[in-house]
Amino acid sequence: MDLTQARETKSQLTDFARDLAERHGVPASPYAVGDDATPSDVVRAPTLSLGLAPRGEGDYAIAVRYRLGVPTARSFARRLAAAAGDSVDVRRTGRIRTLAAQVRPPVATARALGETDRTRPLRPGVSIAHEDVTAGTLGAFVVKTEGDDPAARYVLSNFHVLAGSPSARAGDVVVQPGPADGGRAPADRVGTLAQVVPLTPGEPATVDAALALLDDGVELDASFPVGPVTTTAAAAGGEAVAKIGRTTALTRGRVTAIEMDDVVVGYGEELGALSFDNQIEVEGDGGAFSRGGDSGSLVYREDGVALGLLFAGSETGGADGTGLTYCNPIDAVLEALGVTLAPR
Repeated sequence: MDLTQARETKSQLTDFARDLAERHGVPASPYAVGDDATPSDVVRAPTLSLGLAPRGEGDYAIAVRYRLGVPTARSFARRLAAAAGDSVDVRRTGRIRTLAAQVRPPVATARALGETDRTRPLRPGVSIAHEDVTAGTLGAFVVKTEGDDPAARYVLSNFHVLAGSPSARAGDVVVQPGPADGGRAPADRVGTLAQVVPLTPGEPATVDAALALLDDGVELDASFPVGPVTTTAAAAGGEAVAKIGRTTALTRGRVTAIEMDDVVVGYGEELGALSFDNQIEVEGDGGAFSRGGDSGSLVYREDGVALGLLFAGSETGGADGTGLTYCNPIDAVLEALGVTLAPR
């Protein structure tokens, strides 16, 4: 199928999946994801995520993702596969969670492969977080597109990294490294929470994003292995991509699906399980593309063009069993925050 046909088919199958779930009573009965699920891991219908899976040369299949452990999910996936015929790519995922570091302060993560130390000048890929969060990743440096001090410099990362809670407020301290890696205010303060894209329980979301305003005098280095990333593009599927993260450092992968809807992500007790639409799916090359603590990493093509902001993943599932990673489209992130990638 070409892109237009694939989108039309996806829309039809989405309606079919929701009708199927309603006929089986799923909307009235929350299901826990796995035997050890907590209340924050509860999900409601639909039990499937649908998107577009690239097959090369402008050809697409329907990406069908089901979560192992959710009652009826596998049977629903099979029914959708039968309805879609040959034009389907069915995969099992593990439980999908945000990818902030799972350890709690003040315990450091000695096994992390990436940048967990205090790093000056600041650069993408290092540990960073709100002073009450564990640790995530500094994704990029950005500037406001209008109505702001042109000299003001901001850090781009996730809501759950730079804010962590709906109770967080502008002006809260951000430290580098994050608290899970030993960062403490005032010695490790690099800035303050400036702006978030709110996340609301029970409402679908598109991006998990926030900004920290850097303090005056904090030096930065925007260089990546491919040089500063300042250009963006919409993911078309199939791209070879890379990221630099606090936990797994430099990893490479491939975009395995785009326009993924109903991606249910566990956010803990305050926000519960949130559903995200229009997401990008990435699978690692020969291993995991991301792990806890990599949240906030910028995902970019090997020519240095940014495609997404990493925010969630599963530790199992995918073709090689090492999990799938999910990213917000970078243009949606930048538009929501009113910023552009900075060259410095």
